[in-house]
Amino acid sequence: ELQLRFQPQIDIASGRLISAESLANWDPKDSNGITSSRFIPLAEETGLIFSLGRRVLRETCRIGRRWIDAGYPPLLLAVNASTKQLQDPDFVNEVFGIVKESGFPATSLEIEITESSLMSSPEHVVSQLEKLRAHGIRIAVDDFGTGYSSLAYLKRFPLDVLKIDRSFVEHLSERNNDREIVTAIIQMGHTLGFRVLAEGVETAGQLAFLKEKGCDIYQGYLGSRPLPAEEFEAFMRDRPE
Repeated sequence: ELQLRFQPQIDIASGRLISAESLANWDPKDSNGITSSRFIPLAEETGLIFSLGRRVLRETCRIGRRWIDAGYPPLLLAVNASTKQLQDPDFVNEVFGIVKESGFPATSLEIEITESSLMSSPEHVVSQLEKLRAHGIRIAVDDFGTGYSSLAYLKRFPLDVLKIDRSFVEHLSERNNDREIVTAIIQMGHTLGFRVLAEGVETAGQLAFLKEKGCDIYQGYLGSRPLPAEEFEAFMRDRPE
């Protein structure tokens, strides 16, 4: 009942598809689906997050390798990692093992972590992330702007991408405060050498604002909803290279 969905991440300047986030989707036969916001916290609470995380990563890398072999353009695939996974001393070796087993290039993999995960155990997290990046794996901070990380901490972490939380993007057209916050995050991210991705983009007006402010990438229903692997392949075929 667990299936992956892939949501496109699109370069704002060129309009090219450059990456996608892999998302676990639970569709029990007797319901209309259970959102990840419900079952991921339960998986963390019960300890099932470790086996679930391994399954999602393994399946993502397997599908990514299949797309490479089919001749699709190179694509970065992003997989979420929970706080508990990051705190697991075996996490990094598990990631390396799955990448090697699948044949998916480490340089085409991105691990997404939350802002709160960064602050859960900073010294340990820095060590884990440095090991991942030493093998070419990219690191993105999800839901940025909702946590409590300071600039002093942020600049210490080996990061590649800041993902602006959708709560700031949703009301860009009517809330000046959100426009100021988004502008500040973009400027700060670029100052620190990160690329900046905006989540939850649904309108042309939101995209126009982000483009004007120099945001690098967007993700949201304006580009596409999360798609099953077969539908995502069709999406790739229809995109300009």
